[in-house]
Amino acid sequence: MEGLDGRHRDKNGQIERKHGNTKMRTLKPEYPELKNFRNDDTLGQVRARYGVESLDALLEKLRTKRTK
Repeated sequence: MEGLDGRHRDKNGQIERKHGNTKMRTLKPEYPELKNFRNDDTLGQVRARYGVESLDALLEKLRTKRTK
C-alpha cells in the first residue's frame, strides 16, 4: 500500500520503518549523509556502530557531527 507521499504503509496505514537488513546502497540515493558507508553494510550494522535505534537518529547524529 502506497500513500500519496510514495512511502510504503502497512495494512493499518502506518508508515513502515526501515528494516535493519536494509542495505546502505538502497538508502544512499535518498540520504546523501550515508555516502561514506559501504554499500553492503546493513542499516542494523551501522545503527549498532553508532549506538542509535533508528534511521532518523542516525541521520541526526551524522548531521550534528558534520556541523561541529
